[in-house]
Amino acid sequence: MTVAVVLFTADLRLHDHPPLRAALRAADEVVPLFVLDPGIRAVGFDPPNRQAFLADCLADLDAALRRRGGRLVLRSGPVPREVGRIAAECGAGDVHLAAGVTRYAHRREELVRKELRERGVGLHVHDAVINALAPGAVTPAGSDHFAVFTPYFRRWSDERLRDPLPAPRTVRVPAGVRGEPLPSRDRVPGTSPGLPVGGERAGRQRFAHWTRSGLAAYEERHDDLAGDGTSRLSPYLHFGALSPVELVQRARAYGGPGADAFVRQLCWRDFHHQVLAARPGASVRDYRTRNDRWRTQDEAADEITAWKEGRTGYPIVDAAMRQLRHEGWMHNRARLLAASFLTKTLYVDWRIGARHFLDLLVDGDIVNNQLNWQWAAGTGTDTRPNRVLNPVVQGKRYDAQGTYVRRWVPELRDVDAKAVHEPWRLPTAERARLDYPEPVIDLADGLARFQHARSRG
Repeated sequence: MTVAVVLFTADLRLHDHPPLRAALRAADEVVPLFVLDPGIRAVGFDPPNRQAFLADCLADLDAALRRRGGRLVLRSGPVPREVGRIAAECGAGDVHLAAGVTRYAHRREELVRKELRERGVGLHVHDAVINALAPGAVTPAGSDHFAVFTPYFRRWSDERLRDPLPAPRTVRVPAGVRGEPLPSRDRVPGTSPGLPVGGERAGRQRFAHWTRSGLAAYEERHDDLAGDGTSRLSPYLHFGALSPVELVQRARAYGGPGADAFVRQLCWRDFHHQVLAARPGASVRDYRTRNDRWRTQDEAADEITAWKEGRTGYPIVDAAMRQLRHEGWMHNRARLLAASFLTKTLYVDWRIGARHFLDLLVDGDIVNNQLNWQWAAGTGTDTRPNRVLNPVVQGKRYDAQGTYVRRWVPELRDVDAKAVHEPWRLPTAERARLDYPEPVIDLADGLARFQHARSRG
């Protein structure tokens, strides 16, 4: 009997899983393996919300495998060591793995390859599993990656994606392969109260429902904060519970402006992946430096605390930060507003905000999180690096009736739409009854400071 191992990482699904299908074609039996990597914890990338969602994903993956006659084998420890041990225990000739994007993932792949080579086991790395289009699949003349989204989107749109693969009907796992008990969401303390349920089944159900109820109107509603017209699929994409290839193909089959706008957002994800694959240092350093002299934690401690707690005095920013804490998720427009406020109005280092987001976001992704923060800070791929999003103007535009603000800032629930985004304009006595803070900074002062700082750079 021939045996292969499939190492699951950020691809926790059975539908459209090229490594698993390749292993099933090549071997009589397959070991579906997931390794709880202490290295992830050591660098602080497994906060409670992602631990809980991961536990859901692993439980769902195990259940899906068991319905097909298999099971998920869980191990804990350094990934290369555990993969090597499993391969030796079951006599596997090959290991299959989805290609990663980050520097950490590339290093892990190198170490796994080295470990397996010493044991005489082959490693097969599969592209376009975590992405719709693999990083580097398209490049501009004279460069190894696209630095601007629009030309990348044109080239990306012209590429023919592979056809999605069905989930296997049967998965045979060798008898006697030892696995550890799966983690449980219930044993993870400190999670956000409104955290969504993880797993492929939940993700597919969410996408099916949203396709029927929200996809057609996505183009006109995706920035509507109160209407919450986004798909909320980002956590499932982050953990690979949904296939980006399948989402693109199904959206294109649906057709219409809403589907086109949704596909464009999926392309943004691939765009960021190809940027970071080519410039891995951008996870911690400016992609395009503006020579900023950012305010540090010590210099802006009170303002940073107010921002994190949703007590800046700017209702749309505070609503966004409170949604983040409650749900472990935030509307994309709200993310931009919160990030612009921290970096350009308060002139605080984007890395401070990015770290806070990574501590809470269930879809916290080193690629998209860091590069979206740099876009907002003007040190990334934005072609207008000095743009500043005014939270009052943006609030009136994308939450015209103040519904989103009132949902997350109950102190303002009785304030009418004319004043909900500018409560400081209320009469003094009424303002005093709100128990809502005064603005931590005047917007004009923040703008002047930012423009002066950028002009010096």
